Amino acid sequence: MPCIRRAKAGHRLYMQVTYYYLFHIFNKTINMKLLTWSMLLCLAAGYSSCKKQMTGAAGAATGANAVTLRSNAVALLAASTTENFETGTKGSYATGDVNLATGVWTFNDALIGNLSTDKKNGTQSARVRNSGTLTMKFDHAGGASTVTILHAKFGTDAASTWQLWYSTNGGSSYIQAGSSISTSSASLVQASFAINVSGNIRFEIRKTDGSSNRINFDDFIITDFSSGGGGGTGKRFLFDASKAETAGNADWVIDEDNSNPQQVPTPAQSTITATTAETYWTGAISSWGIALAKQGDIVSTLPSTGLITYGNSSNPQDLSNYDVFVVDEPNIRFTATEKTAILNFVSNGGGLFMISDHTVSDRNNDGWDSPAIWNDLMTNNGNINNPFGFSIDLTNIVELSNNVLTGNTGNPILHGSQGNVTQLDFHNGATLTLSTSANPAVQGLIWRSGVAQNASNLLCASSTYGTGRVFVVTDSSPMDDGTGASGNTLFNGWTTYSHIPLFMNASLWLAKLQ
Repeated sequence: MPCIRRAKAGHRLYMQVTYYYLFHIFNKTINMKLLTWSMLLCLAAGYSSCKKQMTGAAGAATGANAVTLRSNAVALLAASTTENFETGTKGSYATGDVNLATGVWTFNDALIGNLSTDKKNGTQSARVRNSGTLTMKFDHAGGASTVTILHAKFGTDAASTWQLWYSTNGGSSYIQAGSSISTSSASLVQASFAINVSGNIRFEIRKTDGSSNRINFDDFIITDFSSGGGGGTGKRFLFDASKAETAGNADWVIDEDNSNPQQVPTPAQSTITATTAETYWTGAISSWGIALAKQGDIVSTLPSTGLITYGNSSNPQDLSNYDVFVVDEPNIRFTATEKTAILNFVSNGGGLFMISDHTVSDRNNDGWDSPAIWNDLMTNNGNINNPFGFSIDLTNIVELSNNVLTGNTGNPILHGSQGNVTQLDFHNGATLTLSTSANPAVQGLIWRSGVAQNASNLLCASSTYGTGRVFVVTDSSPMDDGTGASGNTLFNGWTTYSHIPLFMNASLWLAKLQ
């Protein structure tokens, strides 16, 4: 029930409500700069300590399904190691070794910066100029599934480029990880690299443009390699906040500071443990982000200034750097370039999590609400009509449905590793219509109560396009966790009925983990 949106039967009434927000200044003073070895097993004996409190209210997650869900969610977290550059000292650019919390690093044309013009998450960060390097002189024994690094321009310097390289033979030779990164932001942003290498590994950051422009690096995080299922997956989830997802009474972000969603959630997700509460981050879908982080996945936000691109190496948040793109009720229409980027992302193997709301839910009064925006993507993209095989109806419904797809107990979204899906609760949502002629892979999952399981009256569905996957649900209420920025009226839907299994299973399916 994310907005004031009740309409009398038989009327198409739009009520424009002006909300006056009282914002708190949130000083997140938790020390985020810790060396973290977080290999945490939630053993059966200690299980009760990491359960979220269950209520007896109708719709609350209870019983065996809740136990299975919670134990799956926190059973295993990937180990991660953070180098925060807080313990070392080096005031010149001359080549030299620095004793840091993780071990000895060689700084070449680099130093430890603590000036007001150094961009840092704490009191210090590394600063590199010319063709400088930061090199580990030790092996990390746990391998690496992913590496994330914060980076920004020093002071008012111009943009620079850099690369991440890794070695599995003690530094005798190196392999480049991912593509070159352009540092053009004056504030810290996160670069993510998929490594997926087991055994001993060490890393080197190389500034590649040779210019005198300087780059600050901070919070170098290695997530250990894991070949087991369920935990330590290291998949990269990007939650969009560039399409007015916080307009009006909405708060569809995993974290925000002073009502401003930032790329990197704070406190750092490397400090999340099995017992971390969803209020560790501020946002109406923070529970979702925390749940993914607990499984070892990496979550970040595309802020309002971010760009939706695919194949643009100069954009550190290009969709090619992520496995799943989550867009929760967009309120700004996608541009032609953005539509192409999204379709190419999915076609080339990405996962798209689409969330709509009911018709007449334009929160920023620009003439476009989320059903119209999603339909515009699928019918006006200059490429293919209805690529995913469904359209969003201009409807507004309120109901609890248990009309879940029958005869398919092996469906990974309805019966996946996170539990079984039995009900879905809508508080002012839309419906879907499927078209198998447009895309034979489209699959209905949950329908309105009492209707036949055919091509209409659906609440959620899945599809594939190219080598990628798509999941769509047409109400933003079920993933609302009831907490967020001050001034928003929010309601907890996340922990009710079987919403957690549905959305976590869908997330893992989109990431090709089940």
